[in-house]
Amino acid sequence: MAQDTREIEVTAKDLPLHCPTKEVALWASHPRVFLDIADSGNAMCPYCGTKYRLKAGEVLQHH
Repeated sequence: MAQDTREIEVTAKDLPLHCPTKEVALWASHPRVFLDIADSGNAMCPYCGTKYRLKAGEVLQHH
C-alpha cells in the first residue's frame, strides 16, 4: 500500500512538537508522540512517517 509522505514546516510557536497535530481528524490519528526537532531542525513521526521541518530563521527558546 503506497503512502504519500507529508512534509510540514513548523515554527517555534508550534513547539513542543507532536504528531498527530491538532489538524488531523481524530478518527485518522495514531497515538500522540512528541518529536525532538531542536538539534537537527528535522523530525519524522515513527507512526505515520510525516516529516517535520523547522522554518528557516526560527529561533528556539528553552521551555
